[in-house]
Amino acid sequence: MIEVATNADPPVARILDFQKFRYQENKKEQAAKKGSDAGELKELWLSPRIAEHDLQVRLKRADEFLKDGHKVKLTVKFKGREMAHPENGHQVLQKAMGYFGERILVERESKFEGRRLSIIIGRQKGGQHEQNENEQVNTKKD
Repeated sequence: MIEVATNADPPVARILDFQKFRYQENKKEQAAKKGSDAGELKELWLSPRIAEHDLQVRLKRADEFLKDGHKVKLTVKFKGREMAHPENGHQVLQKAMGYFGERILVERESKFEGRRLSIIIGRQKGGQHEQNENEQVNTKKD
């Protein structure tokens, strides 16, 4: 006999297998945890000499992460003598910012962390892009 609702009047109790009850409660907790992972930080690695097409592919992936509600950390990794020209990394990040335009909010400005130059971006709340997406979804339903 397991007391299900202690605060109810009269208290609710059931006759169940306790192991089965614990298993079902664990499943409910795991399902609740699974839905709460939105807002994770996703990291995408770039190179200061990245090709234009490769950059576009990575930025499209970043756009998908942003649409899912995640924050994105764009990291430019420098190897060897590439550190002599940090402006190349800044140019890559500027191209990325140009791709996103007004759709994003910069959470943390670009800064060096050892041999890595990184910036953290998030989705702009209530922007024109978000309204356009909602309109597209509504027209697809019709």
